[in-house]
Amino acid sequence: MEQQFVNEMEKRLKELKASILDLLAKENEAFSDILNDNGPKDSVDVASGDIDKQLLSVIGKNDLSRLKKIESALSRIKNERYGKCLDCGKKISVERLEAIPYAFFCISCESKRDKRR
Repeated sequence: MEQQFVNEMEKRLKELKASILDLLAKENEAFSDILNDNGPKDSVDVASGDIDKQLLSVIGKNDLSRLKKIESALSRIKNERYGKCLDCGKKISVERLEAIPYAFFCISCESKRDKRR
């Protein structure tokens, strides 16, 4: 894989990571605002607040999963393993990496994994 492409993907992965961290910081601020709201609450307000907390929790889990994948991809770049399928060891296509820069598997292996699910 060309080093220039790998460098571009590394930059993009770091930007994605920063974007997710910024989003999580904003969500935590919103979450704190919900928790610190000391005004009177009726049952509708409490239920709405609980839904908001659950939504923030789910969003956080999805972002955490993406962060782990991004960190793994950055580690693979450092170890010169970026762009190689974790199942078959073949190169992951440039088009796939451009679409999903933290992809672990080539399209063939990913399809096989999807069928097993």
